[in-house]
Amino acid sequence: MFTLNGVACTGSATSDPPTSQPASASSSSGVPSDAAWVATGAWDSWTDNGYTIINDVWGSGAGPQTIWARTGTNWGVVSSQPSTSGVKSYPHSGKDLDRTLSSLSSLNSSFNVTVPSSGSYATAYDIWADSWAYEVMIWANQSGAVGPIAESYDANGAVPAASNVSVGGHTWNVYRGSNGSNAVFSFVRTSNTNTGTVDVLAVLNWLRSNAWWGDVTVGEVQFGFELTSTSTDAAFTCTGCTIDYR
Repeated sequence: MFTLNGVACTGSATSDPPTSQPASASSSSGVPSDAAWVATGAWDSWTDNGYTIINDVWGSGAGPQTIWARTGTNWGVVSSQPSTSGVKSYPHSGKDLDRTLSSLSSLNSSFNVTVPSSGSYATAYDIWADSWAYEVMIWANQSGAVGPIAESYDANGAVPAASNVSVGGHTWNVYRGSNGSNAVFSFVRTSNTNTGTVDVLAVLNWLRSNAWWGDVTVGEVQFGFELTSTSTDAAFTCTGCTIDYR
């Protein structure tokens, strides 16, 4: 992750655990009383029905964040992140596939989220392949000073490698670049949405068809909120957020 003209350009949504103190407790405001799990630690996680939910507070200068879950597909976060550059956290749910692309007959995901009206953040999938050599981000919505990693930039920000690509049930601008550790491919929806279904396998096969990668091994498939800055106790929720494959 780096900044360009004040915009946080993001690829890797996770990082090695920081040496700084773990995230402090956020307010209980916004946490439902029927939550089965509530946590405030930077790397706290919970597993339910094949899904792992992680608080994932990894960025420098991160503020407090509370994550909660009813189930593996119904969860949320209350976060207070300062108005400074750089991604602070990526609270998410996910599954480990460890399958080659050619062995998958389907990989679909649905989401239904609520997000604040202000702040700098993205609602995005983060998909890792070939033991972290490749990262694919699929952006459903974005707000504020955030943007994808790209090979080139102009006065308007990142320049897409391909524009208005219709694949996986949506239309995207597609970017490619590197965060210095791995290749990053970003599919940014041409308009924001808070609900939908994505044929993720079709997106990944588009990369193969265009020779951006080969028959990679798909590792983790994650979905969550990449947070750069928020208001105090900003609430993000994800209901009916599923990842299904065979």
